[in-house]
Amino acid sequence: MKIIGITGGVGSGKSEILNILKNDYQAKVIQSDHVAHELMVPGAKSYDAIVQAFGNEILNEDQTINRPILGEIVFHDETKLSLLNSITHKNVDEEILSRIDQFGKEEPEGLLVIESALLVGAGYEKRFDQLWYIYTREEVRYERLKASRGYSDEKIKQMIEKQQKEEEFKSMASNIIDNSGDLEDTKAQIIKILG
Repeated sequence: MKIIGITGGVGSGKSEILNILKNDYQAKVIQSDHVAHELMVPGAKSYDAIVQAFGNEILNEDQTINRPILGEIVFHDETKLSLLNSITHKNVDEEILSRIDQFGKEEPEGLLVIESALLVGAGYEKRFDQLWYIYTREEVRYERLKASRGYSDEKIKQMIEKQQKEEEFKSMASNIIDNSGDLEDTKAQIIKILG
């Protein structure tokens, strides 16, 4: 089994890279954000602690967590963001480790890709064969986020400022993919790494 970790800032085009790896290399993909969301549904590992910490005002009528409301609360309050992270990160890390083990049993020759904005320090990065940092020029990131999510320049600026700095990402990466150009250019870089 080969494990590749993929990280990069918001708007860097990580989803694009994941699609290439799924379609061209038959990779199995685990996205930490998706795992976090799965663990927030009623009855799942993070649900009770989140509701206890943030109150019933974050719940929809069907008792599911309203993620946009929760997101607004933590986006503007560092203390509340730290509280949410302290609840969710450990659960997400444990779940990803469990999925890595499961995949290793089911597909010992397979390619597993784990994508997260915060890959280093989670504990499972020691199991990666490679860590890819997806680099994209800032103006391209702004364009993409405006087009795909309708974000304002101000919101994008805030999001980028809250993330790890590019130098930190690059210093930890075994490979850097420049995703500022077109898809063919990105694919050529991946072919160079994976053959």
